[in-house]
Amino acid sequence: MTAGGSEPLRVVIADDQSLVRAGFRMILESEDGIEVVAEASDGEEAVRAVRRTRPDVVLMDIRMPGLDGLEATRRILSDGATSRIIMLTTFDLDEYVYASLSAGASGFLLKDVTPEQLIAAVQMVAAGDALLAPSITRRLIERFVRRDAAAGITPRELSSLTGREREVMTLMARGLSNSELAAQLHLSEATVKTHVARILSKLELRDRVQAVVLAYETGLVQPGTP
Repeated sequence: MTAGGSEPLRVVIADDQSLVRAGFRMILESEDGIEVVAEASDGEEAVRAVRRTRPDVVLMDIRMPGLDGLEATRRILSDGATSRIIMLTTFDLDEYVYASLSAGASGFLLKDVTPEQLIAAVQMVAAGDALLAPSITRRLIERFVRRDAAAGITPRELSSLTGREREVMTLMARGLSNSELAAQLHLSEATVKTHVARILSKLELRDRVQAVVLAYETGLVQPGTP
């Protein structure tokens, strides 16, 4: 997987609507460095396609007949796949989106995204970042985290973090990008990336989305706080 190297980013599109798949394929393949390696019309096909092609990024519709996108995501990630999964939804407050983030998805997009947003999302997630900028993501977490908090992870799991790492994680949970974190903390972007990498390693998390979910579930960040 590269973001600017010689190998193209490999993408699987999973959606039960053929027009959606065709539209997304056309947009993505118009960009140099992105290759759509498979399509799937349901969750079972998506799991098989990912196992077969080992893509960098999967665009996964949440609501599909038979095996839905949420269960497909769980199966893909339980296989040990390194693919990053972006959930697709028509509804900006879909309860399944929060469950998808908890299951290991790297973010989500509304299906009415612009071509530019779609391409940027695939490139961003492939590079190891997460789709946290939209306020919808924070609203989702705030709406559903209280319900799941009782079964959540205890704050003791954060005890391995240094004070600076906790500070970085808090700001990350509020949706700040690496460049915004660097500016706020008066650090270089390279230093911020090192802090983020250590946080993910210490807490055994896949990416920034998982860190955000954990920050809310442990109470490090309170829903509704600015």
